[in-house]
Amino acid sequence: MTAETRSTVRLLLGWTPVDIAVADSNQTVLQYLRDQPQLKGSKEGCAEGDCGACTVVVGALKDGAIRYSAVNACILFLPAMDGKQILSVEQVADTELHPVQQALVELHGSQCGYCTPGIVNSLLCLNLNGGAADRQAIDDALIGNLCRCTGYGPIIEAAEKACSTELSAAWKTRIAAAQKQLLSWAADDQALALETRNGPYLAPKTPDQLAAALDAHPAATLVAGATDVGLWVTKLGRSLNPLISVAEVADLQSMRLTDSHLEIGAAVTYSEAHQALSEISESLGELVRRIGSRQVRNSGTIGGNIANGSPIGDMPPALIAMGASLVLRSRAGRREIPLQDFFIEYGKQDLRPGEFVGRVLVPRKLDTFRCYKVSKRFDQDITAVLGAFNIAIENGAVVSARIAYGGMAGVPARAVGCEAALTGKPWNMKTIETAKVALDADFKPMTDMRASAAYRTLAARNLLERFYLETQNPAVALELASRNHMKGLVDG
Repeated sequence: MTAETRSTVRLLLGWTPVDIAVADSNQTVLQYLRDQPQLKGSKEGCAEGDCGACTVVVGALKDGAIRYSAVNACILFLPAMDGKQILSVEQVADTELHPVQQALVELHGSQCGYCTPGIVNSLLCLNLNGGAADRQAIDDALIGNLCRCTGYGPIIEAAEKACSTELSAAWKTRIAAAQKQLLSWAADDQALALETRNGPYLAPKTPDQLAAALDAHPAATLVAGATDVGLWVTKLGRSLNPLISVAEVADLQSMRLTDSHLEIGAAVTYSEAHQALSEISESLGELVRRIGSRQVRNSGTIGGNIANGSPIGDMPPALIAMGASLVLRSRAGRREIPLQDFFIEYGKQDLRPGEFVGRVLVPRKLDTFRCYKVSKRFDQDITAVLGAFNIAIENGAVVSARIAYGGMAGVPARAVGCEAALTGKPWNMKTIETAKVALDADFKPMTDMRASAAYRTLAARNLLERFYLETQNPAVALELASRNHMKGLVDG
């Protein structure tokens, strides 16, 4: 320990400041809460951030004010709450029930009650952040809460009633006091450095500190929102030691616009980047909206989705088709590479010793671009096939083509044969049929629980044809979007 570091986690538990000497760096927020007297409301259902029974509200400073988010407590490590506020369902009511709770009671939105605390917290966030009471906003808020006991009818009715209620004066006063406390902690630039029974947990605040920590602990696991890494503990039973968090590095939390690119820090969450990505492409924005649940997007980061190298990660194929690049950093300096070159083979990425993903550079100007996700559920499901298309068409012919797929190989990759079959050719159905044949040779997909190899091959072909049809007639795009949504299929 040095004067520049701190050895306890400090947070607001409800409205009370606490200092915690963390004994286990892998302890989750849910485990911590359920170890406390009279804080048993949050439940463990799936232990992987899917069911929403563990949902709690986390308050964190954003531009000097508290921004509240619903997160999955079952996979989020307790040290990540340093400098933040946790609201479990027990802290929602004051001398009387919160309007969300009252509406759920009056409209019979709870039956067994196991998942109800998570539903309360998801709707509380919608209320705290001034969310509209329209159906789309409510649906988005509840996507990560999978209780089916009563059906969603009375829950949605309760949400419409509660979320049209203005925040009370008492809540505004409490939030102002919480904000003051978090601001006082934020003024302290000491980085968190814990020594626990299963090894150190470090939360550096600058890129240089992060690079130094990686040099000192080359075998460390990097963690941001833990939406993937958390499952290594809860599902695989691993002990992660050491752990280095990138979530407190200010530079990695920022986004910047240049004339040509949107630069996204590796610790920026999906929720934070959603609006900016939507402004580049409506199709890309819709893809982001369908990644995981609101809880997952509030914690998960784009940099983490890339760095873990998943062959079915939603963002990499779209970003590859867009021509995105990565900035990799280490004590040795800075390196920029095309994103497509980062993925070498399954489980292997182009990261040198001591390097970490610093920023993602997303081009702002695209040609004709669409991305489509195929999954068994429309919302909150893992991709079976994801196709992304960025094609320049001039005078009825293809001038250039960037096409990438996920779920078709051990890594997200470009369909180089398909691109070659399109480039320089007339943009017509005959060319598409030729490109489909070339696409068959680009990938040899596997069969797993999400889809068979034959299904993936057919879906990849059909997404190319769909892209073509949409460029020919925008009305086709609207019809396909409506039809696929009703069937619970995908539509980017």
